[in-house]
Amino acid sequence: MIVGRKKEIKELNAALESCESEFIVVYGRRRVGKTYLIRNAYQKIFFEHTGVANADKSTQLSRFKKSLKESGFLDCRNIKSWYDAFDALAEVIKRSDEPKKVIFLDELPWMDTPKSNFVSALESFWNGWASARTDIVLVVCGSATSWIIKKILKNHGGLHNRVTQKIALKPFSLKECEEYCNYRKFEFDRVQILQLYMVLGGIPFYWKSVQRGLSAAQNIDNLFFKEGAILSDEFEALFYSLFTNPEPYISVISALSTKSIGLLRQEILDVTHLSDNKTFVKVLMELEECGIIQKYQTIGKKVKFAFYQLIDNYTLFYFHFIKNRVTDDENFWMNSMDTPVVNTWEGLSFERVCFQHIKQIKNALGIAGVVSNTYSWQVAKNEEHRGCQVDLIIDRKDNTINLCEIKFSRREYSITNDYSQDLLEKKEVFKQSTNTSKSVHLTFITTMGLKHNVYWNDVQSEVTLNQLFE
Repeated sequence: MIVGRKKEIKELNAALESCESEFIVVYGRRRVGKTYLIRNAYQKIFFEHTGVANADKSTQLSRFKKSLKESGFLDCRNIKSWYDAFDALAEVIKRSDEPKKVIFLDELPWMDTPKSNFVSALESFWNGWASARTDIVLVVCGSATSWIIKKILKNHGGLHNRVTQKIALKPFSLKECEEYCNYRKFEFDRVQILQLYMVLGGIPFYWKSVQRGLSAAQNIDNLFFKEGAILSDEFEALFYSLFTNPEPYISVISALSTKSIGLLRQEILDVTHLSDNKTFVKVLMELEECGIIQKYQTIGKKVKFAFYQLIDNYTLFYFHFIKNRVTDDENFWMNSMDTPVVNTWEGLSFERVCFQHIKQIKNALGIAGVVSNTYSWQVAKNEEHRGCQVDLIIDRKDNTINLCEIKFSRREYSITNDYSQDLLEKKEVFKQSTNTSKSVHLTFITTMGLKHNVYWNDVQSEVTLNQLFE
């Protein structure tokens, strides 16, 4: 069963109907399900090969020879280079009368060992032979996103503009995780699915490790805090698979983990002491491409004042509870429920989940078709007003702004008299600070909804957890 991925499957299947050969790149972070998608979308793959991690050119070619032999090419004695390897692949293709031949090269970056001329050979295969035919669907993928972007998608040589389709595979939404839970027959309510999502994000491999019959809290302990837990050392594996030189990337996200609203570009440079050069620009761009961070403009600010915010659920959890862990308690999460540190983290993490479900929030507000910008917002205290922060702002083209308060709660959230005054003051500070002429609506996004007390009428609209699952 493939959960979700309807758009991606449609794009992959369309290549089979094309009257030309197609070159498809599927990329995304480690464990997001690239290989699973391709193998299940294409029920019949003509030739498949997977690169070998941390292997030299000789080993890579040896394994490629084995894949060729399995496809019927038995004479591999003269394959001494990648040019020879792709020439042999062409011979295998020529011998087939299949109307469409899906060629799947997995973990492509691993094949590109130093001085191997792998990319040049791939260019020669595609440009000099395969692209002139009408019967080939070449699908390549890999978790090393920086390599994929640099060597394939933004190649300035022979592969420039040769890719006919690129698929950036994203994590599951809450709804897709619920579909997966139903498929696996997990008995989780939506709050428990949300709790797991705040830790695991929508990464299919992480959800595959969830065990039936255990609560969300028990599963979190099993995945992270038990002896030999499968995800306890995932952080380094994640970033070393995504990036060839992960240190500057880790430095950036370490800085961003310290401030929930995010940091300005210059603030990141100040904290990390990285050089302001093309490499730094590449680091930010690739972290954004992978969905680890997001870039957003705040109202009334120029482009150079854009904020960068850490939004990856697993990475946020790692920095809060794994990186500097000081206890060996294997039931740490169970024993920490409802403590201030976990409650604070849940509030922050729920904000990130809402940013990942802006489409669902806009649907719930009835503004799905309205062009808008979304961001967090804050203003420092001055002589005219106190400082304040807004979790999420939806700045709409229909002359309206939603000031969204995001609250994680296990019961209906009740607005008190003091909080009501605080909200109204925050609204006025926002209007004064931004000098906006738009209508400003107070909006609440909560797990269990708002209690309809006397202060409820101060709120123009509300969104609940159930609507995030739509």
